Amino acid sequence: MKINILLPHKEKFDLNKASAVSITVKNNLFYSRYLNDIRIFGQYVNNPLFNDNFVGAKYSILSLKSKTRFLTDRMLNTISNSNDEEQLIEIHNRPHLVDYIAKATDFPVSLFLHNDPITMKGSKSIEQRKNILKKCAAVFCVSKFVKKRFLDGIVIDNKKVHVLYNGVGSKLKQFPSKKKEVLFVGRLVYEKGANLYAEAIKSIANLFPDWTFGLLGSFDIKHSKNKNAYSYQVVRTFNSIGPQATVYGFKDQNFVKEKMKNASIIVIPSLCEEAFCLVAAEAMSNGMAIIASKVGGIPEIVQDNGILISNIDYLKIKKSLIETIKNKEKRELFQKKAWLNFTHSSKKSSRNLDTFRAAIFQNYF
Repeated sequence: MKINILLPHKEKFDLNKASAVSITVKNNLFYSRYLNDIRIFGQYVNNPLFNDNFVGAKYSILSLKSKTRFLTDRMLNTISNSNDEEQLIEIHNRPHLVDYIAKATDFPVSLFLHNDPITMKGSKSIEQRKNILKKCAAVFCVSKFVKKRFLDGIVIDNKKVHVLYNGVGSKLKQFPSKKKEVLFVGRLVYEKGANLYAEAIKSIANLFPDWTFGLLGSFDIKHSKNKNAYSYQVVRTFNSIGPQATVYGFKDQNFVKEKMKNASIIVIPSLCEEAFCLVAAEAMSNGMAIIASKVGGIPEIVQDNGILISNIDYLKIKKSLIETIKNKEKRELFQKKAWLNFTHSSKKSSRNLDTFRAAIFQNYF
């Protein structure tokens, strides 16, 4: 028995560089009863998570293949050379690979969608999504929002399509002591609304001299000195606030968890339709008061346990921040609600996934 997980080539299944998909896969592995039967295929990294399970592929330009096709073929070759007669294949966030992989093997294929499928290569059209349903044993969506988007215009049987929420580390056993700190955690790109956060903080920082403000997020290093680049402008705005504001840049998961544990408020000003939003789930597990965009799958995660803003802009963020900082009772209410009502644990997600896997094994072998 083997379960073969194919990551997008751009993902780095690395201790220090893992992003959303890799973090989700890692979190599920911790509690999976199939741990010893799982192989994860991704681009080669120096410090892989779950080293015993990881198969890193070093891309060669001499292969005359795309990086994605190179990694996919590495997985397919490993599968074909294996004596295991019971194998599952799990494709993460690459719907255009379903046809190619399904033609190359008779083993059941599942697709995991971490983004809006209507925006992704291989699942934009109704016909493409119908084809995925024909070829896959299951399609897993990280939210009801994603499931609804996948099934848009499809009236055929959809029993193969499931909502499987991402899981994050279990909430703290005791509610943590909170500092007077506000955070943004995410990539410094337009879609994440980092500039709205920076502008809002710049306009209120002097009103709250005993509070600090943090900006945690990665940006393309090639843009670090480009004065016209979005990330450069966000960092410049934030640095202009003064000693109350700190640009942390990209940090590993342990650093982020520690900051979330201690900080009081998080702002998630997404301008795009977030499929799930790991940051929101992590904030809830750490008892943070959440101010977030009411878009995509975020309302499913936060529900009434935080402040959700429609058509978000920096003025609305500013208003919500002033109210939440000034009103300690309101702030602590949202902190406790987020912490007490956190449900998206890795253990729960992993067990749900293993139940689906067991059903697929039973149905196909």
